[in-house]
Amino acid sequence: MSETESGSLDFLDKYLTVWIFGAMAIGVGLGYIAPGITQPIQDLRLVPIGLVLMMYPPLAKVNYGQLPRVFAQWRVLGLSLLQNWLIGPTLMVVLALVFFGGIVPGLPARPEFFLGLVFIGMARCIAMVLVWNDLAEGSSEYAAGLVAFNSVFQILTYGVYITVFALFLPDALGLEELTAGIAAFNVSPAQVFEAIAIFLGIPFAAGILSRYVGTRTRGVEWYEEKFVPRIDPLTLVALLFTVIVMFAMQGERIVGQPTDVLLIAVPLTIYFVVQFFLGFGMGHWIGADYSTTTAIGFTAASNNFELAIAVAVAVFGVGSGVAFTTVIGPLIEVPVLLSLVYVALWFQRNVDWRGHTTGQLDSTTPAGATGSDGEPITEKD
Repeated sequence: MSETESGSLDFLDKYLTVWIFGAMAIGVGLGYIAPGITQPIQDLRLVPIGLVLMMYPPLAKVNYGQLPRVFAQWRVLGLSLLQNWLIGPTLMVVLALVFFGGIVPGLPARPEFFLGLVFIGMARCIAMVLVWNDLAEGSSEYAAGLVAFNSVFQILTYGVYITVFALFLPDALGLEELTAGIAAFNVSPAQVFEAIAIFLGIPFAAGILSRYVGTRTRGVEWYEEKFVPRIDPLTLVALLFTVIVMFAMQGERIVGQPTDVLLIAVPLTIYFVVQFFLGFGMGHWIGADYSTTTAIGFTAASNNFELAIAVAVAVFGVGSGVAFTTVIGPLIEVPVLLSLVYVALWFQRNVDWRGHTTGQLDSTTPAGATGSDGEPITEKD
C-alpha cells in the first residue's frame, strides 16, 4: 500500500499475513477433525461462491472505458502472451519432469503428480490474480484486460496444451510410464468455457453492471469515493473464507500425507516465484510503469486452479492423485503470492520508475507526474 495510506490501514489490512495463515490453520483443523465437512462444502459450492465474491470488488474498480486502450498496447499484450503461453507452460513442464518424471536420481516417477502439475501449468490465471494485483496496487484495467485476453486463448487451447505436454511429450522423451493407460484427455472447449463463465464471467458482469449503474445514477465521484471503499473489504473477507474452505476440504489429507504436500509444494513455489520475477523484470525492461508491470508480473505468476481441478476431477476422479495435486496448487499459491505482494510493494518504493510510461493509462498516471523536461507525463506506446 502507498505510504500515505499505510498509517490509516484498518485492522484486517495490517495483519493480513496473520489472518491468511490463521485461516489456513483453521481450515486444516476443520478438515482433520471433521472430514465429513468436505461434502457440504462441495454441495453448497462454497469455494466458487467465495471466489466470485472475492473477485467482485477488484472488477468493480475497473474503469472499463480504458479497456480499448489496454488492448491497443501491443507490447504489453505481446509480453503477456509470451509469459503465459510459452514461458509459463514450458517452465511448469520442466519442473514436473525434474521432480516427478523419474529422470533425477532419488526422485522416482510419480505420474499422478506429473499430470497434476501439467494441468495447473496449462491453466492460465483468471481469478485470484485480481486480488493479488489489487493488494499490490497494480492496474485494475490491465489485470482485467490481461485476464480476459488469456481467457480467450484458454478456451481455444487448453485441451490442446495438456494433450501435447501431458500425453505426447512424455512419449516423445521415452517416459511412457508417465502416461501409461491414457489414450486421450477429451477436454472440450465447452468445459473450459463453463469454468471461465462461472469464475470470471459472473464477477465481470457484476463489476460492469455496478460501475454502469453507479456512475450514471450517483456520479463517478460518489462511485469512486463512497461505493468502492464500502465494498473493498469484501475482497479480503471472501479471501479468508475461501482459504478456510479450500484447506478444510484437504485437511485430513494434508495432515495424513505431509510429505506429498511438501514434495508438490517445491516445484509450485519455484514456478510462482520465477514467473513473478521474470514477468516483473520483463515489464520493467519494456519501460512499463509500476501498476502495469505489477499486473504483468502477477498475471504471469498465477494460474486458473479452478479449471485444473475441474478437469482433473472429470478425467481421473475426485480421489485421484492428479486431483489431489491440482488442489494443492491454490493452497501453495495463497501464501507464496501473498509474499510476492509485499515484494511488489517493496519494488514500488525502491525501484526508480521515472520515465517508465509504456502502456500508461490516464487512471494510472500519477497526479502531477512530470518528465525530465518538466512536461506532464503522457502515455507512450
